[in-house]
Amino acid sequence: MDKHKILQQKLALVDDVLLGLEADLQGNALPPLVELLDQLEPLVKQMLDGFGEFRGCDMQDSVDLLSAHKAFVKGDPSLNAVRDNVRELVYYRNCLNEQRDDALPPRAERMAVRTTRHIYLYLHSRMEQAAVDD
Repeated sequence: MDKHKILQQKLALVDDVLLGLEADLQGNALPPLVELLDQLEPLVKQMLDGFGEFRGCDMQDSVDLLSAHKAFVKGDPSLNAVRDNVRELVYYRNCLNEQRDDALPPRAERMAVRTTRHIYLYLHSRMEQAAVDD
């Protein structure tokens, strides 16, 4: 299977999870932020790793999103477009770890889902563009 199909399948799995969370968001049934981040962080890591591998980057085995992002953008600084989105999710986790719920934005759960969707949409569009350019 070619690398485009592999990435397409990985992104489709992420999309399925996000569609479920977005349905929960519409029904005001999202889990608490800590549980939500436990779901979203691995999805973001999968997307970064998948797209990095698609581009031929040497992706690290780290679970750290910022390390994954750093490896992900090597050779293509335009991919920094999602850096702030990745940092936002890391910030939410740090707030929870430090018991600083007061530093979180209003409706952080909703923002976390939407931020992850933004990362997905950006990477999906880049994948589509790469397929056109090939």
